[in-house]
Amino acid sequence: MNLFIVAAVLAVAAAAPSSYSKDAEIAIVAQSDVRNVDGSGAWSYAGSDGTTRDEAYAQKTFKGVTYDSYGKESYGDVQGNTNKGSSYWISPEGQKFTLTWVADEAGFAPKGDHLPVPPVHEYELPVAPVHVPFDGKGFKIY
Repeated sequence: MNLFIVAAVLAVAAAAPSSYSKDAEIAIVAQSDVRNVDGSGAWSYAGSDGTTRDEAYAQKTFKGVTYDSYGKESYGDVQGNTNKGSSYWISPEGQKFTLTWVADEAGFAPKGDHLPVPPVHEYELPVAPVHVPFDGKGFKIY
């Protein structure tokens, strides 16, 4: 009897229509990849949904801290990469986003209208009064 109930439940579950719907597939409509002998290059792609991404990179010599095999630090030339790029996409709600960035010796600097902006304080900070010691009789002690 139990086997019959289990088989009936499985049959009903298999016959129920699935709520799973496969979204439209996104195809890559354009793509490029350039690599140069000097270590620089660029790549990009564009999707059929309007999404794009571009990035360029180059090797550069920076001034920075280096460590030898014993852990001793020294200041000198170091090799690194610089990157810059942009991305564009449309959210499921239809909002358009553009993000650009630069990553170099100054760090990572993203820019976009959708990114939060820190508040700007437009007031003066209070200044503590200068303490002048007195001897208790009204005379300044220097």
